[in-house]
Amino acid sequence: MESTHLLGGAKKRVKIHPHTVTAKYATQTPYSPQPGIHTHFPQPGDEGYDDAPSFEDFGSFLEETSDRKQLTETKRWPLALFGSKDKDKGAAPRPPAGRGGDSGEAGARAGKGPGKGVGEQLASFGEASVSASRLTWVGLLGAALANGCVVVLTRVASERFGLGPLFLLLVRSVVQLLFVAVPLYKGENPFGPEGYRLRLLCYGVAYSLSLCCAYSSLTFTSQEDAAPAWRLATTALSATLAFLLLEERLGLSDGITLAVGLCGLGVLLLPAADESNADSPTDPVVFWRGTFGWSLSALAGLWLALALVGYRSLKERVGVATALFTVSWTGCVVTPASLALLQEGWSWPASVPGWGLVVALVACSSVAFLGVTHGLTRVHPALVSASQSLEAPLATAAHLVIARLAPSAPEVVGNAMVVLSVGWLVTTKLLASRGGNRRHREEYEEILDSPIK
Repeated sequence: MESTHLLGGAKKRVKIHPHTVTAKYATQTPYSPQPGIHTHFPQPGDEGYDDAPSFEDFGSFLEETSDRKQLTETKRWPLALFGSKDKDKGAAPRPPAGRGGDSGEAGARAGKGPGKGVGEQLASFGEASVSASRLTWVGLLGAALANGCVVVLTRVASERFGLGPLFLLLVRSVVQLLFVAVPLYKGENPFGPEGYRLRLLCYGVAYSLSLCCAYSSLTFTSQEDAAPAWRLATTALSATLAFLLLEERLGLSDGITLAVGLCGLGVLLLPAADESNADSPTDPVVFWRGTFGWSLSALAGLWLALALVGYRSLKERVGVATALFTVSWTGCVVTPASLALLQEGWSWPASVPGWGLVVALVACSSVAFLGVTHGLTRVHPALVSASQSLEAPLATAAHLVIARLAPSAPEVVGNAMVVLSVGWLVTTKLLASRGGNRRHREEYEEILDSPIK
């Protein structure tokens, strides 16, 4: 196709090719049209104007034929065991535009009318956003329940079957290596995209160190104290590190809710009346053993906060399954070193119920990790950690049921504060998401109805 354009007495002759565009200038005075060269383009309102290709068509043509897309598709990781699923490249065919007549113009006006169809699209987008928000918070609550089950199962495995916490962590890391099949199936590199592998490695090492410190602390202190301790440290440090490293701030209501939850966890850590007896002499071995356990809990909170903030910065580049595989293989390296350092022996389950308990612990830990990591893609790290505070009331309740003990006053008050803070947090977030979508839709409809576009 050739066309000419008048520009200062010069004629511009353009040849458009699917891959190249060439232009030739020639001085021709006076201007006279040449046969075979079109000098008129349809204008809005002219017949045949709707048949002209749009910029959207030209943009899709460039996207399909560009070298960048071809280079991107050739960079698929070649070690995919199950192949890769290509995206559907076919675009939906455009309906033919009317060439005149009342029916074509009426259809065009119906399709281009102000606000026609936009409200329905906004409603569908709003419902999708609310559904995604609900799914995220349901996943976080499910992860908190799974974390509580992990704490209870770890206690039962240690007391009933003599299984060490670090041994359970090692079995968990080895079994979760099977999640490497997910990135391989998607045609992705399981060690992360190029340029982000070092940051992903640091994330995996930090998460594995946090798990090692948390599980090791169970050997030196009671589980009803260890779980609130590392959760309190994780939540407080996540808010601080997210502000310092990612510049993500918390709102006033979120900050108040977080403070209430942290106070509840602090109340849970208060000693009971029989534990605070000052008349009995303190054994130095017991004192330093407990101090070391508390230090490990705080260190676990620091490493976990770093890991949460680290994945928050990688959420656009690293999938959940890739993150789980990274934590698994780094855990397979760090956990044996911790076993050797603390000199914790190996103890295999000797019965079928013992193996069943180990399988249940691995399943619960996998569900908890997936829920927390998915929540980090949409929610502030401190809020994600705060939602997991429900594991402390669950662990306390399970301990009281197993030991057949009555709860103390600090346990009742602390658990109530934690449950209320998490419930209020989830309720406000779900109501805010629905109200925000409705407000944005009303503002957009006001713009459409305004005479000034």
